[in-house]
Amino acid sequence: MTQRTLGEAIGLTFQQVQKYEYGANRIGSGRLYDFSRVLGVPISYFFDRMPANALDGMGKTAGKNGFGDVASPFADGRDPLASRETRELVEAYYRIREARLRRRIYELLRTAGAVSHADKLAKEKQDARRAAKRARSRARR
Repeated sequence: MTQRTLGEAIGLTFQQVQKYEYGANRIGSGRLYDFSRVLGVPISYFFDRMPANALDGMGKTAGKNGFGDVASPFADGRDPLASRETRELVEAYYRIREARLRRRIYELLRTAGAVSHADKLAKEKQDARRAAKRARSRARR
């Protein structure tokens, strides 16, 4: 889609679209919604590659630890369910017509995730044991 076609679809000139694209003009939420509607993508599409620290200092709320807790259920502040990669993975999964194959792939991914998580926990536990052993060794000296 050209800048001209996009602009015409939402009542802008291609120069205005170009200014948004290059960051010369800030884009409001309403205009962002217009772009997403015309392009046929969710608004989150425009934020998929945004660095995790892009909003540092913004969107903070008072939490149980006091002021300044980031309001996010995810450790790094990004929702993996809103990423392009996740959408593409889900779309590819549901393009698989055979239910048995789809189920096997589901089980494979669950197992791979569990093993990966278990390996990480085991390494953390091993590191903690080594640190405790070093601390005991130093205390005896």
